[in-house]
Amino acid sequence: MSITCVIGLQWGDEGKGKIVDLLSRDSDYVVRYQGGSNAGHTVVLGKEKFVLHIIPSGILHPGVKCVIANGVVFDPRQFLGELDGLKKKGIRIKKNLYISDRAHLVFPYHKAIDGIRESRLGKKKIGTTGLGIGPCYSDKFARTGIRVIDLFNPALFKERLQVNLSEKNVVISAGGGKPLSTQDIYQQYLHYARQIKPYVTDTRLMLEDALRRKKRILLEGAQGSLLDIDFGTYPFVTSSNADACGISSGAGISARKIDKITGVLKAYATRVGEGPFPTELNDALGENLRRIGGEYGATTGRPRRCGWLDLVAAKYSAQLNDIDSIAITKLDVLSHLKKIKVAVAYKYNGKTIHEFPAAVEALARCRPVYRELPGWQADISGINRYNDLSVAARKYLDFISQHLGVPIGIVSVGAERKRFLIKR
Repeated sequence: MSITCVIGLQWGDEGKGKIVDLLSRDSDYVVRYQGGSNAGHTVVLGKEKFVLHIIPSGILHPGVKCVIANGVVFDPRQFLGELDGLKKKGIRIKKNLYISDRAHLVFPYHKAIDGIRESRLGKKKIGTTGLGIGPCYSDKFARTGIRVIDLFNPALFKERLQVNLSEKNVVISAGGGKPLSTQDIYQQYLHYARQIKPYVTDTRLMLEDALRRKKRILLEGAQGSLLDIDFGTYPFVTSSNADACGISSGAGISARKIDKITGVLKAYATRVGEGPFPTELNDALGENLRRIGGEYGATTGRPRRCGWLDLVAAKYSAQLNDIDSIAITKLDVLSHLKKIKVAVAYKYNGKTIHEFPAAVEALARCRPVYRELPGWQADISGINRYNDLSVAARKYLDFISQHLGVPIGIVSVGAERKRFLIKR
């Protein structure tokens, strides 16, 4: 038995899609266990770029079974569009893609309410993707959600939909929106039900059976630990447990069965949306990182805020997830720099602190304490072996590893699938 989990250690966008794609080669199952279509996992195969929002990144490997588990909030419209896009690009989808019958469904009213809430918050907005993820999770925990399995009981589905819309339309109308039609949504989702039915199953039982047969399972986290609903920079977070804490409830797999947790860390820091970001660079250097790194949201297209690597935040995430190894991504983006800064502590109220504050108000007032390291100023994208990296590049990686107390296992040096190094 082998269960590995891939977790983001920052505010998402760490490059988890590439790492999952790489590890999928040695996996039998790849499982998404939280989040929804607000994810944007990118894999580059030659000149072809795949951006996966709800389908697991392992789908690009024909022999791998991909599972959208119960902890995901499932948007059938997004799923079917993504599925069609993959098929048009020659990706074969046969008996290798599954949807949990327990997953909660995203509806048009969730998206409408998401937009209204953000609009009303104005300057205090969270910065959501507007895809209805938060409102769907809210319904789940308010016990008013509608699950995939409910689509196959039309009478029950219609009854629950009517009850929900009677409430949601009040909110939508008050927010200046147009009330939604129960009948329109009902017919639309029954149409979706017919299309997704071949993929729907009890994924908990499927994974339990896979474990009995000693299959290799790879769990794909979405977003990042600093966006976790419990341990992230609340309220500027996502609506699910985007760390290892969400695995058991999101996939139905006991935490005792997980063998390895790999934390993905970008060689610098980025953030999309609102919220504190101590190492943010609001200058030409930050713009340069955005341009070279292609730092634009895979889901929204929004420009990402860029800054130096924050090891205070990364250490917090590494400890929270009890990671076994680190995968460093986008190291090549720093190759043009003479000097590279890394935050190793914060200054807060005149004191030096090494812990990541729980209150966002405190984090917003933290000023980074930097350690400056020499850059390597050489193109590393064509390097095939870890030991062929320059001394300066290896020292930068060693500094990260030593500070976090966790070994580095994988280093990505380019966007393409083949651009990675294994540290042995």
